[in-house]
Amino acid sequence: MTISVAVSGASGYAGGEVLRILANHPEVSIGAITAHSSAGTLLGAAQPHLLSLADREITDTTVENLAGHDVVFLALPHGASAEIAAQLDPGVLVIDAGADHRLSDPAAWEKFYGSAHAGTWPYGLPELPGQREALRGARRIAVPGCYPTSSLLALTPGFAAGLLEPDDVVIVSASGTSGAGKAAKAHLLGSEVMGGMSPYGVGGGHRHTPEIEQGLSDAAGEQVSVSFTPTLAPMPRGILTTATAKVRPGTDAAALRAAWEQAYAGEHFVRLLPEGQWPATKMVVGSNYAALQLAFDAHANRVIVSCVIDNLAKGTAGGAVQSMNIALGLEETAGLTTLGVAP
Repeated sequence: MTISVAVSGASGYAGGEVLRILANHPEVSIGAITAHSSAGTLLGAAQPHLLSLADREITDTTVENLAGHDVVFLALPHGASAEIAAQLDPGVLVIDAGADHRLSDPAAWEKFYGSAHAGTWPYGLPELPGQREALRGARRIAVPGCYPTSSLLALTPGFAAGLLEPDDVVIVSASGTSGAGKAAKAHLLGSEVMGGMSPYGVGGGHRHTPEIEQGLSDAAGEQVSVSFTPTLAPMPRGILTTATAKVRPGTDAAALRAAWEQAYAGEHFVRLLPEGQWPATKMVVGSNYAALQLAFDAHANRVIVSCVIDNLAKGTAGGAVQSMNIALGLEETAGLTTLGVAP
């Protein structure tokens, strides 16, 4: 049976990436393609790389246009998904690529997003302990943020194995400019970005901080505190996350590596690289693949883990399609690739 899918936010980066992946999905038929400001135009004007869909008209993002499909992807700004999702049939699989349903703590949501909490949905990162089971048969899924995806994949194995201390976790991530969305912004002009890097959201102010803490705390079984600093890198897509944490007494390099190897053994889309090989963002461009490497800094008694993902693929749209496949009982890898693009 062919699965009918609607995609909102189709003129943006995340919505366009969802459509790029779905266009090659063997079980999917793409129905409504919606956006707001670009409604009434052809998709090819906003997403000229999507040749097979270029002649499709973008319709307005309304409940009426999204209704009647088996699956609805909401690639909308934060705070915009909840109202639409609440009006869609409970039997429809709704996959929210925004932040509206990621956090379980209403106070954390209100602090970082400034509006009422819309509730918590199953979390679309299947590689976390217990998440694949939570996604099977789900009809509402919250896609993780791109920074949390890389951060949680980097450190969860150590916390799940009880090897890491919870009170001194430091994460620094570099992201390509597509992570800021497609809307024109002066600080994202090529002349501003190319040839330099810059931090932002410094001092615990980035909205993904509580999401990272939530995931690591769930894995650890106790509260984990995180210092998270994002940086803007002069590239269009990709994330390089370097995450460090103190190790518990008696933990050595062999125990650390064994924990990560065991956690990701058999995973399709996460790979711990051979010792001595470190991940680079170019490895994963266009793929749903996360590459990791770790080292034990005995002098500082810390584990250092580097993780790379494509922020628009595994960090957003690829993770969303992977979660859809699991929820619907399809082959988890359907429509997805581990092959990057080089050079």
